[in-house]
Amino acid sequence: MYPGSKHIAEAGLGESPDRDAWEYAKTAGFAIVSADSDFYELAMTIGPPPKIVWLRRWAHPTKDAEAMLRSEALRITEFERDPELGVLILEKK
Repeated sequence: MYPGSKHIAEAGLGESPDRDAWEYAKTAGFAIVSADSDFYELAMTIGPPPKIVWLRRWAHPTKDAEAMLRSEALRITEFERDPELGVLILEKK
């Protein structure tokens, strides 16, 4: 996990609707990292915050997602700092 990050289950929202996770992330100042296209669609409809890192077409093990996020750490940091951007799409290479 990234420093300062929290898994949705740690927030007690593991079984909650996506909109609840969205509002939690917005209030807490988190970005959402997900392979779920629903968060992408919320971002396109509502707009940020929160920012979304979407693992598009992701059907790989969690360890692969972790490796991807670690390898893209600089890009993710730049994305989070840019107030004009709301969605970062990552795909397995």
